Amino acid sequence: MHPLDTPAWSALTSVQARMGVGDARARRFLPHFTKIGAVADATPDAYEALAQLMEPEEALYLVSHDIALPRALRLVREGMTAQMVYDGSPIERVSGMPIEPLGDADSDAMVALTTLTRPGPFGSRTHEFGGYVGIKRDGELVAMAGQRMAVPGFREVSAVCTHPDHRGRGYAKALMLHVMAGIIARGERPFLHVEDHNVNAKRIYERMGFRQRLAFLLRVVCRST
Repeated sequence: MHPLDTPAWSALTSVQARMGVGDARARRFLPHFTKIGAVADATPDAYEALAQLMEPEEALYLVSHDIALPRALRLVREGMTAQMVYDGSPIERVSGMPIEPLGDADSDAMVALTTLTRPGPFGSRTHEFGGYVGIKRDGELVAMAGQRMAVPGFREVSAVCTHPDHRGRGYAKALMLHVMAGIIARGERPFLHVEDHNVNAKRIYERMGFRQRLAFLLRVVCRST
């Protein structure tokens, strides 16, 4: 099996094991990093083990098997998600953009921007996955992008978002290229995830050099009380 077939499980059992908890049946990232979990297989025992890692009424995102969930978990929503891997040429960063690194001091602003734009789960310490950069206007963070899950040889481009009042200025593409260039410079390949029905976004990523590798069922599940 390729490590990208189950990216969260692969990350949590290799490069990013220190950022999660769990056992051989189920694992999850610590909640301040991100609300993503993973199971080892399609057995009820694995899903039950995942539920035990969650607080009551807490929701987690996971690449799921198309099976009935155990009583301990409740389905919030589900949909097919495309996984795309970069196979283009070396990256040239966009010049002239005021891109700056983001860190601890920007955590509140990053959470606020992702809460507004909803690119995916983002916590108070998600930026510690590394490589987060942004663009600010008059001191306000208006666009950002960074890295999230990592498996040997691959790293995910994530949290690409722009404040609605500042869209159409090329910020998202410039930030993505900046992040991708850093990944490639380390000898890794960028990959990303996008909802399968988001045809426009997929076309943009294809023009940037990404190719769809597979599609999987993404579920948001909540631990029942």
